[in-house]
Amino acid sequence: MTQVKGKKTKYASKVEEQIAEAIKSGRSLSGKDGILTPIIKRALETALAGEMDNYLNESKKEEDNRKNGKSKKTVRSAYGEFELETPRDRNGSFEPDIVKKRQVVLTDEIDQKVMKLFSLGMSYEDISDNISEIYGLGVDKSQISGITDRIIPVIKEWQGRPLEAVYPIVFLDGMYCKARINGKVETQVVYNIIGVTVEGKKEALGFYLSESEGANFWLSVLTDLQNRGVKDMLIVCVDGLKGFPEAINSIFPRSQVQLCVVHQIRNSLKYVSYKDKKKFTEDLKLVYKADTKELAETNLLELEEKWGKKYPIVIKSWNENWEHLSVYFMYNKLIRKMIYTTNIIEGMHRIMRKFTKTKGGFTSEMALQKMIYCGIQSASKKWSMPLPDWALTISQLDIMFPDRLGLNMNKKYDFSVVEKLA
Repeated sequence: MTQVKGKKTKYASKVEEQIAEAIKSGRSLSGKDGILTPIIKRALETALAGEMDNYLNESKKEEDNRKNGKSKKTVRSAYGEFELETPRDRNGSFEPDIVKKRQVVLTDEIDQKVMKLFSLGMSYEDISDNISEIYGLGVDKSQISGITDRIIPVIKEWQGRPLEAVYPIVFLDGMYCKARINGKVETQVVYNIIGVTVEGKKEALGFYLSESEGANFWLSVLTDLQNRGVKDMLIVCVDGLKGFPEAINSIFPRSQVQLCVVHQIRNSLKYVSYKDKKKFTEDLKLVYKADTKELAETNLLELEEKWGKKYPIVIKSWNENWEHLSVYFMYNKLIRKMIYTTNIIEGMHRIMRKFTKTKGGFTSEMALQKMIYCGIQSASKKWSMPLPDWALTISQLDIMFPDRLGLNMNKKYDFSVVEKLA
């Protein structure tokens, strides 16, 4: 026993010397030509030889079997790529445990690294370059795609998860991406929904893909939210898509719909001459920044008298959409600031575009979904705290919407009251 122990100590000392010498010379421990790669190779081959000896000793009584050379295969590890020699037996019945017969990757560390880089928004090419630099391995796009496909079941589960019964405020908006569908690159609309919970925290309720943005598709999205448990939404903030408010109220008839004022302003200024934009914008501010709805309507009439003949399309749009543009005037400035624009969801879109902007056209719809999901998860990491002054906001909403929030002094939240809304 002493002799064996001495041998191990001597071998360990030699390895330590090799590692120390490598560090001194500036040689890498891992990756291509790393000092640890041949050490791991030698250790594994020694262990495999031991496995073979034990296997033959145990099977001698049952059958005549013996060693029959070695087979070679290229194995990848977190410390580099090398050729591993695996012993064979004459009967071909030996099944090693340390490195399985068809196993070519020794650890899931590489896969985890790929998933980490992918979740940070890196392209397949950049991921491949990073893996090559760190581990000295060549990983092609198909291999990376196969590794990242592991999140597909996670995405499906997340998309179908149950939701809360009531959300005080919900934001709906779409963003555009390109993906290859049936061999052809097409523009895809990614429909995103953020809900603010009764606790005041933002929550991504889901994302949906379609070839175009339309009220009919939003109708199917809202139906899905209802099927997943949403029974009531107090205020729904959306862009100016035609038919959107009607689609919302067909599923959630008691919801107030606030059109995004910022979207309306941007769309209006598209039709205003450059030389008039500054003055027109100043007059328009008197409308949407008024203290009361009555004052806003008075200023809108004055805007029409001054600019109506020159820009009739713009004034017509404000008049036709006024019912849903002016909802925020019902509330104090704290709530107004939150709901008059879809900035909350556009903030998430900015983060998601960091993941999609360097990709060009996605190779498939699923590739797009994987990246969108990672973008949403990245944005959600910053949503651990309630929105500013939420205690005051929820108190105001409880007054405006009696018996719909489920607030109870003796119980934090009581959602049983919304069961009547089902």
